[in-house]
Amino acid sequence: MDFIADCRTRLAFDLVANTWHPVVLWALKNGPLRHGELRTRIGGISAKVLTEAVRKLERDGLVERVGGAYQLTGLGVSFLGPIEGFGRWAAEYGDRVVQAQSRGA
Repeated sequence: MDFIADCRTRLAFDLVANTWHPVVLWALKNGPLRHGELRTRIGGISAKVLTEAVRKLERDGLVERVGGAYQLTGLGVSFLGPIEGFGRWAAEYGDRVVQAQSRGA
């Protein structure tokens, strides 16, 4: 028996469920960055949290470390489109979500 919780779509949502994973991937879209450069580019992330995020993304095959710098793999590049889609949705509907949250809905 197949369960909805076991579907491949859930795997993709797990990748974006972490606040920092899409941010790290997006920050690497223009090329490799060293840890400190990546942290500066992102802003507002501790060194520990960034290290945890890039390690998880490495384990998932989306990021690799080459010569001391992190870069997207082909799999990571392929995930930029969905991240951009989430960004477009947030730009269009984010204010409505914030309004609903402020109403306690």
